[in-house]
Amino acid sequence: MTTLPQTPGPRQTASTEKPTEGALLHTEMLSLNVGPQHPSTHGVLRLVVDMDGERVSRVVVHMGYLHTGFEKTFEHRTYQQGVTYAPRTDYLHSFGHELAWVLGVEKLLGAQVPERAQVIRVILHELGRIHSHLVFVGTGLLDLGALTPLFYTFREKESCQDIFEAISGYRMNQGYFRVGGLSKDAPDGWEQMVARFCDQQERGIQEYLNLFGQNPIFLDRATDIGIISAEEAIDLGLTGPNLRASGVPLDHRKNNPYSGYENYDFEVITTQKGDCLDRFRIRILEIEQSIKIIRQALARLRPGPVKDPNRKISLPPRPELETSMEAVIHHFKLVTEGFHPPLGEVYVPVETCRGEVGYYVVSDGGSMPYRVKIRSPSFVNVQALEYACVGAQFADLITILATIDPVLGDVDR
Repeated sequence: MTTLPQTPGPRQTASTEKPTEGALLHTEMLSLNVGPQHPSTHGVLRLVVDMDGERVSRVVVHMGYLHTGFEKTFEHRTYQQGVTYAPRTDYLHSFGHELAWVLGVEKLLGAQVPERAQVIRVILHELGRIHSHLVFVGTGLLDLGALTPLFYTFREKESCQDIFEAISGYRMNQGYFRVGGLSKDAPDGWEQMVARFCDQQERGIQEYLNLFGQNPIFLDRATDIGIISAEEAIDLGLTGPNLRASGVPLDHRKNNPYSGYENYDFEVITTQKGDCLDRFRIRILEIEQSIKIIRQALARLRPGPVKDPNRKISLPPRPELETSMEAVIHHFKLVTEGFHPPLGEVYVPVETCRGEVGYYVVSDGGSMPYRVKIRSPSFVNVQALEYACVGAQFADLITILATIDPVLGDVDR
């Protein structure tokens, strides 16, 4: 039978002296690497966290592990080919980046986008917002230890991607928008598919709230955690839900309308505290507003063309290639060389699920842009980690990172 030793062993010392006060208070700063491959980071991100006991005293964000070089790639592709790269910058709200790119080029050209194309763009833009917010809610709660909500939110996420696949052929990185309109019209029955999804999503929101809305563990983990004041949010350049959660009502759909958003009735949702709970709440409320916008867009949808009739920027209808040599020539020129916008520079801000996206495009008159610079919201928003996490516990850091909601392709681009 094994017994514990009653006297100190060889490496133990018996002492009756009490430790001094200085010895009790002596601590060392612990530096932790979170990432670049960590299950609780939203992409390939590295955080160097200085811990003072249980509290975070400093966070240094290290980016660049997912650098794609998209900005330079844009400068070596024709304007229409840029549609391939824009959605890959933010794979969760790809239509937001697609729209920002084509709007910038259309402003250079003075293109006339048909009404039907604009309405379909609005529908897909808002569906993309819902799609991203669903992933935010599901994975954000997963970071807090709640597994079940992920299955509920991904149920609607999959239905959303079914709609994307039906109209574009792709579930992700669609590349469906074109300078001057759309690549093709919506298929028969697509509007009814969207309407059914809106009904399904409205029921889903109530289910999500029943699951975690009043859960005391969730409330304790999110309330008064990672507070970002309105002044700090403005100083940091935050946009989107992270800014509106701090009480600043900036939404480019209202402040700088594009694609006909001035014709839609919806609310700009704001909360005041700017903590993790508010950043959760505001995404749920924004889903409701997106559904409201989509229903209005469906009511406005009328038959009509989906491309600018200007043959210098839009491919001719495929049936014309069988009967018109002029159409074949236009098609060949546009595919091989592209079009030539006039000299100039443009920037059009678009409100995506993460905030302001804009493509600063400089044209030298050639078929490819001279310079492209992407204003990506995740790159700006992730800087808030250095401020919001100080004083929090390590587990709170993961919660704060989840509610900032970065996409690392959007950060590194």
